[in-house]
Amino acid sequence: MSMQLIVTGAPHIHSRSDVSKLMWNVVIAMLPALGVALWTFGMPALKVIGISLAACLLTEWLIARFLLHKPFTLFNGSAVITGLLLAFNLPSILPWWMVVIGAVVAIGIGKMSFGGLGCNIWNPALVGRVFLLLSFPAAMTTWPVDVPSGVDAVTGATYLSQLKHEGAAALQSGTDYLGMAVGHMNGSLGEVGSIAILVGLVWLLATRTITWHIPVSVLGGAALMSWALGGSPLIDLLSGGLMLGAVFMATDYVTSPMTHSGQLIFGVMIGVITIIIRRFGAYPEGVSFAILLMNSFVPLINRYTRPQIFGAREAARAAKGGAR
Repeated sequence: MSMQLIVTGAPHIHSRSDVSKLMWNVVIAMLPALGVALWTFGMPALKVIGISLAACLLTEWLIARFLLHKPFTLFNGSAVITGLLLAFNLPSILPWWMVVIGAVVAIGIGKMSFGGLGCNIWNPALVGRVFLLLSFPAAMTTWPVDVPSGVDAVTGATYLSQLKHEGAAALQSGTDYLGMAVGHMNGSLGEVGSIAILVGLVWLLATRTITWHIPVSVLGGAALMSWALGGSPLIDLLSGGLMLGAVFMATDYVTSPMTHSGQLIFGVMIGVITIIIRRFGAYPEGVSFAILLMNSFVPLINRYTRPQIFGAREAARAAKGGAR
């Protein structure tokens, strides 16, 4: 029986996954953290999230429609992820116009200026967050706490601010680790519920949206560096945006390495740099800067960790033998 073989261009392996499915899996994984943010901060959190989502979606549509002349892409979920992640990195009492500026910078500069989805160098949400942090440092580091009766607003320091000024030893005796894990602390919207973030991680791993390499290496590198510097690894892991960054931002397909070995290097360095910035830098938090810095090294990591081309070794031996 004759059989006809048809040779076509790569790729030759297909699956049921596509960009939209992967993106919406990430959105689903973020829902537990979203719920904790709303439970902890209430209506102000809903306002920030809504404005961030609307501004990100509108900015992407306007740029794609009138500047890049690209087809409608809002339904693939990427702009929704950027809007949620940007909101997760903001205080619940941030003025609405600052949220809009962050969204325009995240989508317009961090994503669409490079050509859109799949072309950006840095995580767009972190580009927007760092821009706001450098432009409006006071507003970006003002956190709400429980408001007593008769008082319009009260702000307080985060665990990381206390850790930087008082040291780990001063905090360990009075630290409510369970409260930190379930969201009983102040900070940005998405960083206050570590358990909720880990639930999202389980969903991402179960649906094979991501692998374990980056989240585990980020958290492991941070814990080892914290221990090496005499700190409290548990406080460092549960406070700030480390958990959020490890699960949802460092794992971005476009701005992370392609190989597992490269992902491990990438993740460990993010964790190490985060703790170094926390201990010796001007800011008590360092996750955003660490991820953006390592995003810049991704092409180099990909180059030196890429697998050997199939048949390359044999071809090199044959060429060497022919030369003799």
